Amino acid sequence: QALAIYEKALGSEHPDVATSLNNLGGLYKEEGDYARAEPLYQRALAIDQKALGSEHPDVATDLNNLALLYFAKGEYARAEPLYQRALAIREKALGSEHPDVATSLNSLAQSYFAKGDYARAEPLSQRALAIREKVLGSEHPDVASDLNNLADLYCAKGQYAKAEALYKRALAISEKLLGSEHPGVAQSLNNLAELYKSTGDYARAEPLYQRALSVREKVLGSGHPAVAQSLNNLAALYEITGDYSKAEPLFTRALAIGEKVLGTGHPDVAILLSNLASVYEAKEDYTRAIEFSMRAEEIFENNIDALLAASSEKQKQLYLDMLRGGTDASISLHARSVPTNSQAARLALTTILRRKGRALDVMTDQIGALRRRAAPEDVKLLDALAAAQSQLATFQLSNDTRVSPDKNRARIAQLEAESERLQNDIGRRYAEFRVRTQPVTLDTVRGAIPKDAALVEIFTYQPFNAKASGTEARFGKARYVAYVLRPTDDAPQFVDLGEATSIDADLRLWREALLDSKREDVRALGRKVDERVMRPVRKLLGTTKRLFISPDGALNLVPLAALVDENNKYLLETYSLNYLTSGRDLLRLKITSEPRPGAFIFANPTYNLTGQPIAACERRNYARELSLDTESATSKREIVYRGIDFTKVCYPPLKGTVEEAARISTIMPRVTVLTERNATEAALKSVNAPPILHIATHGFFLADQPQAAPKTRQFERIDVGGNSPGPIPAENPLLRSGLIMAGANQKSSGLGEDGVLTAAEATGLNLWGTKLVVLSACETGLGEVVNGAGVYGLRRALVLAGSETQVMSLWQVDDAATRDLMTDYYTRLQRNEGRAEAMRQAQLKMLHSNAQDRPHPYYWAAFISSGDWRSMN
Repeated sequence: QALAIYEKALGSEHPDVATSLNNLGGLYKEEGDYARAEPLYQRALAIDQKALGSEHPDVATDLNNLALLYFAKGEYARAEPLYQRALAIREKALGSEHPDVATSLNSLAQSYFAKGDYARAEPLSQRALAIREKVLGSEHPDVASDLNNLADLYCAKGQYAKAEALYKRALAISEKLLGSEHPGVAQSLNNLAELYKSTGDYARAEPLYQRALSVREKVLGSGHPAVAQSLNNLAALYEITGDYSKAEPLFTRALAIGEKVLGTGHPDVAILLSNLASVYEAKEDYTRAIEFSMRAEEIFENNIDALLAASSEKQKQLYLDMLRGGTDASISLHARSVPTNSQAARLALTTILRRKGRALDVMTDQIGALRRRAAPEDVKLLDALAAAQSQLATFQLSNDTRVSPDKNRARIAQLEAESERLQNDIGRRYAEFRVRTQPVTLDTVRGAIPKDAALVEIFTYQPFNAKASGTEARFGKARYVAYVLRPTDDAPQFVDLGEATSIDADLRLWREALLDSKREDVRALGRKVDERVMRPVRKLLGTTKRLFISPDGALNLVPLAALVDENNKYLLETYSLNYLTSGRDLLRLKITSEPRPGAFIFANPTYNLTGQPIAACERRNYARELSLDTESATSKREIVYRGIDFTKVCYPPLKGTVEEAARISTIMPRVTVLTERNATEAALKSVNAPPILHIATHGFFLADQPQAAPKTRQFERIDVGGNSPGPIPAENPLLRSGLIMAGANQKSSGLGEDGVLTAAEATGLNLWGTKLVVLSACETGLGEVVNGAGVYGLRRALVLAGSETQVMSLWQVDDAATRDLMTDYYTRLQRNEGRAEAMRQAQLKMLHSNAQDRPHPYYWAAFISSGDWRSMN
């Protein structure tokens, strides 16, 4: 009625009409009627922008209201930029300590929290609380709200003592100011109960849940979304205590409310479906458990593209990590509860295909789309990101002792924030024009597998025990599982390979033997790993010999072709292996770009451009002498490795790369060879989508420096040695692997470059259309291994840069052997052999050669081919 009066008296575009529209929209939002609220909020925003200008505080209010609505609908990607714009307007117009600024800070913090980005949410929540306490006093209802939000963060991070104190304080304020039956009090009760449930204090949690539910039903009505939240939380308490008869009807009622008010595609509905699936699994009603899990998975998948679009790669991975428990539950439902059920098998593998390496996939698609579109604004944005990554690498690796550690850390933090901001901008720009990609389903992936091949998808999961109750762990120790899918299979086959910790220990021992050409136990250790990892898989393959393998965990860091089967043969001799980040890659590899003519070879960089001797560059630092026993006498020879310890200050020449470049250049037509002083970092950064990029130089991978472990684990990693999972390091892993180019000894490579191309900088290369990148260097395939996400290093960087196929090394390779291997490899490519098969045949030739020591896998197994396997015509 008020709206009609204002419109009649003031006209339809008066600011007071916008105020009425906002109020009415707020009413509908509180009732859960989002469809009626949205056009009202949008109309209010349009009126105020036209009447008051785009920088007016009322416009900020409109933006914040609309963002809150999108957030309630689960459309976080639409909400976040509105929150940010509202905050900027308010800070400029009202000052940094205004209560409305606190409102915006709190809203933005909640957006980050919902996506799992606690590091960005926490300082915003703290700042919002400080402003309101200062301006409004310590006992204001808004202060109670901020206390609740900050406590939510602490609770999610496992800091329960800090969270409990804040929750209790918030509850006391709300009860004193609002009365015992206010929705704000119900929220505090609910949150405190959540904390007690998390700590196993179920006796204290239950009455709080029940009281919160009673208040919400009385004040908000039985069909309100907040009532669904209370029903869900109380049901979860009953489920964890094993009282399924009480849990099921509460979950069911919450689901009915959620579907009616939020819609059947809302992320919260997916959570409710997952919770019900867990109850049904515990009750051994597997038919309904599978049905509800499948429904939940489809909702998550339908929302995931939009949720991952407008964010940095780090934020993408944090959000995907929030879904990790559901992924593990889907796999466990099949592997542990109904291993013979084909529908459950399809669900498990589909979930893996949709989650594994998804952050990399989305980021690659976004950068590729902008590269292909090549609008001036897109190019400018991509160039800015490349420049920021380059500055970050130069600054972090400079070790400038003239600058204090505090200033170093501050500058690095600033550059990291700038890189993340630019990635966010890329995501938002892509979101403006993105076209939905081919859906990831079991059928679409199966259709992309060649007729004579099989996909072997290996995944690390933590078994979910739906029947666990009380303080019993619901998720067990990590295990490896392998799924095999062939073009003719209606459902995948699978095998649970065993506990990851035990398998990783065997992998570590085998890897140590692979790195030493004198180790005679390499076959025996390879046989032991094969018995645990690949022999169980082979039983599912039948006669199929061509494999697309997507490894996980520590399996990313070893060449499976060097495993030894029960007939004492290397798998290389029987199987053709090609590596993928995920079986989903088979869909992405269908989309190719045209390369520009002319291949590039970088080899034998002049690391010391001044020609002046450097004291620390003594040859003994970089060469190893090995005793070789012969029949006549003991002789010595010098081995030069294409790897380097980055703590050294200089790098020795690699003579074998000169002949390697010369041989390859005679094989490939239209090739540009850059050697010695011309093989600079700047020249490498200037290449523009050549069909082939070959780099023969020193490579490096640095283990993370020991750091204090954070108190929460956002996602897990496994280091090069295959140690047990632990917190991912704060130091950017893309800055700890890279290539050494000309001038590196003086940290000067022309055009402001330092001669060290880190993986972070390599992401800025334009390789969209490049068919093949060969890093004929050491340890270029290594990096931080993140379970379910891939290897954070040069391998990941080159995928982001757009290359179709990457050939990389897993350890420090022998200079002469690498020269011979690469020569044979390119000869075979020129004969139109496939990119993966050409490497296999070159390795087989070395394995069966009569050259001294060459049959040892140290010489031939280091290089792996990942990505597109086909010939390059």
